[in-house]
Amino acid sequence: MLFKSNKDLIGVDIGSSAVKLVQLRESKGRYHLVTFGMTELPNEVIVDNAIMDSAALADAIRGLVESLKIKTKNVATSVSGHSVIIRKIQLPLMTEDELEASIQWEAEQYIPFEVSEVNLDFHILGPDANDPSVMNVTLVAAKKDMVNDYVAVFNECGLTPVVMDVDCFALENAFESCLGFEDEEVVALINMGASAMNVNILKAGNTVFTRDVQVGGNMVNDEIQKRLGLNSEDSERAKHGEEVEGADSESVQEIVASATESLAQEVQRSLDFFSATSADEKVHKVFITGGVSQTPGVKGMLEKRLGIPVEVFNPFELMGVDSKEFDPEYIQNVGPMFTVGVGLAMRRAGDK
Repeated sequence: MLFKSNKDLIGVDIGSSAVKLVQLRESKGRYHLVTFGMTELPNEVIVDNAIMDSAALADAIRGLVESLKIKTKNVATSVSGHSVIIRKIQLPLMTEDELEASIQWEAEQYIPFEVSEVNLDFHILGPDANDPSVMNVTLVAAKKDMVNDYVAVFNECGLTPVVMDVDCFALENAFESCLGFEDEEVVALINMGASAMNVNILKAGNTVFTRDVQVGGNMVNDEIQKRLGLNSEDSERAKHGEEVEGADSESVQEIVASATESLAQEVQRSLDFFSATSADEKVHKVFITGGVSQTPGVKGMLEKRLGIPVEVFNPFELMGVDSKEFDPEYIQNVGPMFTVGVGLAMRRAGDK
């Protein structure tokens, strides 16, 4: 959203626990998977979406690019968290050029940072249904310090960041390209990562509510570690139902159920807050993605608590994937972890 280019690029999703890379090819109106991969990050490299160890992050990205034999140097990546502000605002009707000229002044009223400290972008949604003299606009502000930190890491790797997006919009991009939206349908897209969840609620394909929740799958692992005295690797295995010494399945299931209940409560809070601030609007369906979406019990827990249909979204299921090059079972298992990366890999010039 903040930088653009018309060249081919790779999508690089930097999370708190791993870096994920996706390269796609578009042919005859359909996306095809060229390559993808993931490398885990050491603890504390990314904390609250901020880069704490740029050298370790650069090493991870460089190693992933080399292992996948990527030749493309242009990158689309994304940011999220406290340093990113997304607001749906109303402004008098004006052209895009007029808003471009006045956006800094308009933004001052809506963001809690100094305008000089942020990169700004916007997307005009169109005239308001109730008052055609005003228009609805999505305003995005990202702190320059954070954006510059990400740019510096890619430059250190010999890569060029040409698109800087926001996680929830990359998620929306992947979903829209793969499934599309029904007229007037209100859906929630929730990316459930290791340390955070990105919530994006859309009506007829337009974002009407976003929220980043700073809890994620690590909560489940932390509880297993704390209560059963396991290390991080064994707690991850136990969470996914593998046999681990010192962790009987009944205890693990009880801990996972308790922790996923807490995650479900956070999702419900987001949906309740949206309903409270949007007259007569209710979410009709929830799509979950990200690594945590496949944790046993998460989907069922959300359906029970929310009382609406919940589906796991795997972007690879809906694009061209050569079964001779990629193991279908592996694609099925890891696909939801790459949704943001897929959305980034779909980005092109002029995207909003």
